[in-house]
Amino acid sequence: MSRTMLVWCPDWPVVAAGLVEGVSVHEPVAILAANRVVACSVAARAEGVRGGLRKREAQSRCPHLVVLEDDPARDARAFEPVVAAVEELAAGVEVIRPGSCALAARGPSRYFGSEAAAAERIVEHVAQSCLVEAQVGVAEGAFAAGLAARTGRLVKPGETPAFLAGIDIAALDRPELVDLLRRLGVGTLGAFAALPAADVLGRFGLDAVLAHRLAAGRDERPLAARRPPPDLDVGQTFDEPLERVDAAAFAARQLAERLHERLAGHGLACTRLGIAAVTEHGAELHRTWRHDGLLTAAGIADRVRWQLDGWLARTGRRPGAIVRLRLYPDGVVEYAGFQLGLWGDAGEERDRAHRALTRVQGMLGPDAVVTGALVGGRDPGDRIRLVPWGDERPDPATEPWPGRLPEPAPASVPREPLPVEVFDGAGAPVRLAARLGITGEPAGLSFVGPPAAAARPAQPPAVVEPSAVVEPSAVVEPITGWAGPWPVDERWWAPEEASPRVRFQVCLADGRALLLTLTSGLWSVTGVYE
Repeated sequence: MSRTMLVWCPDWPVVAAGLVEGVSVHEPVAILAANRVVACSVAARAEGVRGGLRKREAQSRCPHLVVLEDDPARDARAFEPVVAAVEELAAGVEVIRPGSCALAARGPSRYFGSEAAAAERIVEHVAQSCLVEAQVGVAEGAFAAGLAARTGRLVKPGETPAFLAGIDIAALDRPELVDLLRRLGVGTLGAFAALPAADVLGRFGLDAVLAHRLAAGRDERPLAARRPPPDLDVGQTFDEPLERVDAAAFAARQLAERLHERLAGHGLACTRLGIAAVTEHGAELHRTWRHDGLLTAAGIADRVRWQLDGWLARTGRRPGAIVRLRLYPDGVVEYAGFQLGLWGDAGEERDRAHRALTRVQGMLGPDAVVTGALVGGRDPGDRIRLVPWGDERPDPATEPWPGRLPEPAPASVPREPLPVEVFDGAGAPVRLAARLGITGEPAGLSFVGPPAAAARPAQPPAVVEPSAVVEPSAVVEPITGWAGPWPVDERWWAPEEASPRVRFQVCLADGRALLLTLTSGLWSVTGVYE
């Protein structure tokens, strides 16, 4: 494996905010995304602010904390001069993310005499040219080099696996995979790398295999790596040169979707993205973005938008308006895991469906065609929202939603709550007692209204009609197990809108599992589990 040199700028979101918005980086500053701290300044850390804290807790630790919203476009725009400064000393620079870029260590080390001399020269040049602090790490592969850059370490050749072995598994930056590995007792990169690759693929999937290679220090040879076919490039020439960032972002989204469709049609996924542009003055601009995982259409569009924003917003040596833009996959992997949608995710079928639905919207209005979207909420019925076709889908992770039900979610949700009655072992109705206690152990359940969705739904997850599943019955069905309560008291400050309720999960003797809600002393079925 070849040696990789990675240039990393600490606390880059904070530094970018200082460069673009004039915020003092020497004061306590925190960058927030989804109401949680994602980056903070040295002064903020000295006050006890840490990544992952909620806004309220961070402000309680540091009352004079300056809070800013996360803006990846701002970070990428501010990082472009840093990348240009590194390119003045070395060729072939790849942007990992705003705040870090990588290049092959062989060329600079031979030119400047050693890896240490090259690293020192790059750090000095970035500081002088951009007034930005940077650190350099060298190791086999960009992933290991990025971890080495956190401490400014130059890992000796051949010692990368040993260097990675003791690092916490959270360094993979894959929250779901990391959480699962921790619950399985795998806490370090070395322990993860020791697992057989075939078992990792069979248990966790392709992306986990890529992470497994990173943990073992082999990120330069991803699974089934191959050179992209020449017909995958996408490009567009603009009659009106792109001068504004919003126009460039619209063009970037269209090209990103075209590139993603072509890759999906060949059963491929992109890991390195090349962006090339020609300006009205004839200048040719190139940049390569590297990604440890698989780039989705949205990921491609984001990187193109960030790069165009950096080029168009560059001060001093602005290249001019862009007249041609081309995207090309510089690195791809075979990926057979693409799940086609109703009309397919690539090809004429998908395009025809889009045109047909758009035409219906044009005749009947935007709300005539809607799609289901998963949103935030505490109850299963609150987490499905119908949004007009083509509108941006809401992000379910924008709110913390304390009091939400634990996973897994019910397979189906009735349109209206289904009235039931719950009894204890003596046949007495179960009610809510003080301090969220209950008056007896739930032992039986009977439907007191037109029950529905209380049987086994055929197509989960779905919202089913009340008359679609079972017939009314006054028989008391035994309850073999239950869990809860999960209380929630929403909008208590507005009595006319308040919704206090307590949720329970119960399992019946015939194997059915139900979500029950107790509101104002009345029980109802609000979800069915598979």
